[in-house]
Amino acid sequence: MLGKIKPNFQQNLFQTRLTDLINLGHPLVKLAGELYWSKMETEFQNLYSEQGRPSIPIRKIAGLLMLKEMFKESDESVVERWIENPYWQYFTGEDFFQNKQPFDPSEFVHFRKRLKEKGLEFILSQTVALHPEAKNEKEVQIDTTVQEKNITFPTDAKLAKKVIDNCTKIAEKEGVKQRQTYKRVAKQHLRDAYFGHHPKRKKKAVMARKKLRTIGKRVVRELERKLPEEILKQYETEFSNYKKVLTQERNSKDKIYSLHEPQTACIAKGKAHKAYEFGTKVAVTRGRKTGIITSIKRFSGNPHDSKTLEESLAQSQRVREQIGGTRPTIASTDRGFRGITQVENTQIEIPKNTKEKSRYRQEVARKRFRARAAIEPTISHLKRNHALGLNFLKGVAGDINNALLAGIGYNLKMRFNQIKVQIILWLEFLMLIFTNVFLIKNLKTQKVSF
Repeated sequence: MLGKIKPNFQQNLFQTRLTDLINLGHPLVKLAGELYWSKMETEFQNLYSEQGRPSIPIRKIAGLLMLKEMFKESDESVVERWIENPYWQYFTGEDFFQNKQPFDPSEFVHFRKRLKEKGLEFILSQTVALHPEAKNEKEVQIDTTVQEKNITFPTDAKLAKKVIDNCTKIAEKEGVKQRQTYKRVAKQHLRDAYFGHHPKRKKKAVMARKKLRTIGKRVVRELERKLPEEILKQYETEFSNYKKVLTQERNSKDKIYSLHEPQTACIAKGKAHKAYEFGTKVAVTRGRKTGIITSIKRFSGNPHDSKTLEESLAQSQRVREQIGGTRPTIASTDRGFRGITQVENTQIEIPKNTKEKSRYRQEVARKRFRARAAIEPTISHLKRNHALGLNFLKGVAGDINNALLAGIGYNLKMRFNQIKVQIILWLEFLMLIFTNVFLIKNLKTQKVSF
């Protein structure tokens, strides 16, 4: 669906076309020509209605979403840069240079909600289609990482203080008069809980944490007594989380580490600089030769790595089949995936210390697992350059969307860099030809003069 906004040709009568302003050999221009925009419009046209206000053209909002992930921009900054960059405007389907904001940045939120996981998988498949050799690649590499959530480092004191503050807000909203708000007292107890590991402050910090929990339980019980049953049902989930936070212990299962992101899990990946990470586990699948991401799947909680293989390979199969590809036959992993040797028709290769294989087979396995280490820099690029390192999107849907968008941005950037290299090589080739022609002419003139 191209949108219901009809172009006004009278406004653009005396304007210069973008094709006359920009370099048509620019990598972004070439990348825009390789993407199948018509397929996207056909796929997403059912997400919009013919009634209501005029819709934003799909190429414009989808293109800006791609640019956002390629260059690691925020929803606000990508719109601001779009106004200044004619190449970005051409990428999103504009014919003439625009000096006004295309739409409000909040439209990205609605568009991501409309796309869901299925729509983002379709866009991922279109980015894989930019690399034709990747859709039928037999061997893939799989590894897991942690997509950290944008939350503060959780402590018992912080969470208890947050419960007290939230209860105060609910009381003010619903018109409930509290016996005491505990604002000043809770703030002082939180200060006392700081630096609790120091020997001189340990006793004081322990007492402060206990008092904060006691106050939190007292405030929750008071609201449960005073709120009407109808209103209390509206806050049933919130109060359940509050009680869990105030009663959970060090070794409790399914602990809550954030009140606004309760699905956040505590994951230990054995890193020396970061013992614990708070977020969700993500499994990344890339081709061995091409390095293109065909699957990037988010998982709830902290499942064992071997439990992520089935869903990761299923997503990779769905993405490949949308562009006429096939399921991978070999998946190489590290030793953290022990426990599964085959998933449907895909053989799982895990490093093993065995002498039963022949010398040739041992050498093949050694090269395969050395090549598998190439997925580590891929994960690093996803985190540093494509927003997988810190997720700002809210909720479970935000976790899923952010992971898929990071994979989309990575594949697009890969193709963008390939086009840049091709242009440089072509220019070097032309320079070589001109240099040789110039040298030959000089030699001929020297012979004639001699």
